[in-house]
Amino acid sequence: MARLALLSVSDKTGILDLARQLVENFGFEIISSGGTAKSLKESAIPVTYVSEYTKAPEILGGRVKTLHPRIHGGILGRKNRPEDIKEMQEQNIPAFDLIVVNLYPFEQTITKAGISLSEAIEQIDIGGPAMLRAGAKNFEHLTVLCDPIYYQPYLEQISRGEPTVEFRHAMALATFKKTQAYDWAIANYFAEKSTENWQVSGQLVQTLRYGENPHQQANWYRTGNIPTGWTAAKQLQGKELSYNNLVDLEAARRLIIEFPSNQPAAAILKHTNPCGVALGENISQAYLKAFNADPISAFGGIVALNQAIDEDSAVAFSKTFLECIVAPNCSDAAKEILASKNNLRVLLLEDLVSGCSDNLKMIAGGFLLQGVDDIVSDPHKWQVVTTNQPSDEQLQELLFAWKVAKHVKSNAIVITKELTTIGVGAGQMNRVGSVSIALEQAKEKAQGAVLASDGFFPFDDSVRLAAQAGIRAIVQPGGSLRDNESIKAANELGIVMLFTGVRHFLH
Repeated sequence: MARLALLSVSDKTGILDLARQLVENFGFEIISSGGTAKSLKESAIPVTYVSEYTKAPEILGGRVKTLHPRIHGGILGRKNRPEDIKEMQEQNIPAFDLIVVNLYPFEQTITKAGISLSEAIEQIDIGGPAMLRAGAKNFEHLTVLCDPIYYQPYLEQISRGEPTVEFRHAMALATFKKTQAYDWAIANYFAEKSTENWQVSGQLVQTLRYGENPHQQANWYRTGNIPTGWTAAKQLQGKELSYNNLVDLEAARRLIIEFPSNQPAAAILKHTNPCGVALGENISQAYLKAFNADPISAFGGIVALNQAIDEDSAVAFSKTFLECIVAPNCSDAAKEILASKNNLRVLLLEDLVSGCSDNLKMIAGGFLLQGVDDIVSDPHKWQVVTTNQPSDEQLQELLFAWKVAKHVKSNAIVITKELTTIGVGAGQMNRVGSVSIALEQAKEKAQGAVLASDGFFPFDDSVRLAAQAGIRAIVQPGGSLRDNESIKAANELGIVMLFTGVRHFLH
């Protein structure tokens, strides 16, 4: 009796080659449904339609095809149980040896713009998960393959005889992870940010060498069944990514998307804090401005660009030690130049904008969940609280400084000039300390520059310190009980001050 395989896939990658080898080299009979059966038939691969096999037509527009005792009995039947064998013979239910199923593209569908609830619902697979789970449950008696990446390993297994129980167990585990992630994506979609229950599920991408420090273990997981974000990035060269690399890269990605792709921008980060950010007429100029803002801190930094790496920027990168570079693309000439720095990690992430919608922080006994700080700043809605009014040029500069301050650890102070950071004060326990650090870094460049603060000034000391160094305009959230003291000092010293009404703490 021929071995029996059930093939029903949404992703047709590799399915024709697998089916042909199953039939021609290993004597399988194939049962299939819908588009999979059609593809096999068009390729002259012998196949029996599920509806012919079950003697039951597909109904409800294809919603019910494989939900039938002859299918699930053949999957769940235990070949070492006499009572199962007897019952299957009585019901004319052959046992399956192989189940190859992948699921409707629900996750891909809901990422598309304008998808309605009804369209999303039609991409919720019912029969597929049922067959996968049944096959995984009965792994001792058959093999289940839930992803095209497992086709070749399976063929290698049967070329040596029957697949080992260890292999079948591994495939069952992969299957349960796949259906868990699929169900999680659907539940998350239906929850629509419900606060009652919140779950996170991940699939292991890579076991990292270590975490923040060598004595800490770390793993990298992806959420969902399809690669997105950093799992979709293409690494052109360099050593494998570390835990700290990934944390810094994500901080760099969040910062660089503050600037539209038609406005060349470069950001250099160290330990998730920006040490140089700049806009330029082209991407190489933006990078050089960012680098020269703080070349000492830029050593060993993470670089993010919002435009493709070109030849000039690649030459500039090659002149210093950098850990990672991420950009949406890279020219061929730039690739050749960067190849000489074989330890430099170069990543291409075409979609820099798409990212997580929630931030998760673990605490003892549970976790905290918050939405990302993705509010869009509109300087025309800011309140000018001083007598002096900002010029259009100052307003543009203040907006740039404010965008950068949003990505600096609190207490955050950012000083900028000519759309380039010249001083950054990060993570201090008091705001005047951050102001002092930023001004010390800016030195004489602070003359005529602007300053952004992620939180309000509780005293006027920061305003007076900034004015003494030559700062001409300040943007801050406002909202302190002592706002009037800061406003009074700004007016006295001839400084422009604006309140945003929004703060950007980053702890």
